[in-house]
Amino acid sequence: MVKINSDIASLPIQERFDHLLKLISSERFLKKQGLGNEVPFFICPYDPKEAFDMDKTRNQLRNQLGHQGVQVLDINLYDLAIKILKERDIWERILEMEQEVAKEQLKELLQGALDSEMHLVPAIAQEMSKGSYDVMFISGIGEVFPYIRSHNVLNNLQSTAKDKPTVLFFPGKYTHSLEDGASLDLFGRLHDDKYYRAFNIYHCEI
Repeated sequence: MVKINSDIASLPIQERFDHLLKLISSERFLKKQGLGNEVPFFICPYDPKEAFDMDKTRNQLRNQLGHQGVQVLDINLYDLAIKILKERDIWERILEMEQEVAKEQLKELLQGALDSEMHLVPAIAQEMSKGSYDVMFISGIGEVFPYIRSHNVLNNLQSTAKDKPTVLFFPGKYTHSLEDGASLDLFGRLHDDKYYRAFNIYHCEI
């Protein structure tokens, strides 16, 4: 996709919605044109303070796209994480342990139980296999931090979700620099999630 000059990310949320609707419903986007050999991953960054409004915007976007015949597979990582823990029969145990163990121990337990390669991405693949869709939305990144990290999800999802575009709604910044490469800065403060194989959706040509 070709970068455009206007900084759409700084526009009011309704104008960003209009851009996203027009872009995601376009043939160019859905057919992954202009990506070269890159995976069709797109980051939709937003100010964490806008979390509630962006949640509404994502739902409206999914509904409007549906009216235009574009089917969205909408995956919330927090909801999916709870589903995985319940299916593995450890949800109740984790709720009990939360009162008894240190936060670091609980984080390590959740990181293992929800490992991206072993558990999370296979669960996403299972959702993908349930029916046809044109684009996948992934949200809930802020809610599952720190036991699920966005760059781990994307790295492990590359071979599974390469056929259809994936849009990750990200509460923070997706930054690029010559010194550090690209990074997903969660909440605009955490700068250690290196990931470069995604496009900023606000820099994409319609």
